[in-house]
Amino acid sequence: MKRDGRTLDHKTLEAIRRMAVERVREGEPAAKVIEAYGFNRTTIYKWLRAAMQPGLGIGALRSTPATGRPRTLTARQESQVFRWVNGRDPRQYGLDFGLWTRAVVGELIEQKFGLTLGLSAIGALLARLGLTPQKPLQRAYQRDPEATRRWQREVFPGIARQARQDGADLFFWDELGFRADTVHGKTWGLRGHTPVVQRPGQRQSISAASAVNARGAFWFCTYEGALSAALFVELLERMMRDQQRPVHLVVDGLPAHKTALVKQYVASTQGRLTLHVLPGYAPELNPDELVWSHVKRTGTARRPLRKGEKLRDKIEEQLAKLQQMPHLIRSFFKAPSVAYILDC
Repeated sequence: MKRDGRTLDHKTLEAIRRMAVERVREGEPAAKVIEAYGFNRTTIYKWLRAAMQPGLGIGALRSTPATGRPRTLTARQESQVFRWVNGRDPRQYGLDFGLWTRAVVGELIEQKFGLTLGLSAIGALLARLGLTPQKPLQRAYQRDPEATRRWQREVFPGIARQARQDGADLFFWDELGFRADTVHGKTWGLRGHTPVVQRPGQRQSISAASAVNARGAFWFCTYEGALSAALFVELLERMMRDQQRPVHLVVDGLPAHKTALVKQYVASTQGRLTLHVLPGYAPELNPDELVWSHVKRTGTARRPLRKGEKLRDKIEEQLAKLQQMPHLIRSFFKAPSVAYILDC
């Protein structure tokens, strides 16, 4: 029986080589020895010649790690690839696509190093560098990172101090629209056969505004149509009727929030209401966004309307339940993106 030495591990092959050479040195015929192990008859003569090398002897039969095919990129080049990909955008290097794919990484390597790698080799390289394919978070290119940093470290701490001095409550405000024919989330189904979800034929829609604070307070109201300056003032009046203390209210940069009409109303409150505007394109700084995310993922807002049901009634029912769960509202302020609020 012939045996292929490539099927054996290195330690086993080393032991066979040593035993075969020792047996020949003790007087056994080389042909008989190698036949007993099942290897090609010429193999043992290579082992014997290796063992006769001056200064090496039987040590020449030791197993050595197989070097394999050398990597195309050096360790320094691989480190450079990591710096290119990690936290960067391909368009920064003149490439057309905004996401890192194996093909895009390969194109950049070819441009910079003049080397061509296959897709599987690039995938292995990225895995070796600790990089994995992930769904990216989206950020508007207009956002100003410096304005965001300044808000977290300087502007908001000043707002929080002023609110404490005024004996005021500090709220965050946001609005959201709902549609009865929107399907949130995913469902299971057979591969290649998209499931069908029944929805109402009526295209009901409603909008809601809410305000939250770190103590767990939650105020909301619903309204129809787009938000205008006049409607925003009306909503603010409704909110302030429920407040016993002055309010510092943080809003986003929606144009309706910054009109002269709104400023006139705020001035008329004689200090009971103060508005503060978040940096542009930074919704993650507003904990009220997390409230809306929760509403859309859970509860009655996610279930299809039954015949005769009104979307407004369902939304108001769910938001009313949130008012009874201050612990849940407080938990939204512990999210990493808004933890700066509790630090102040």
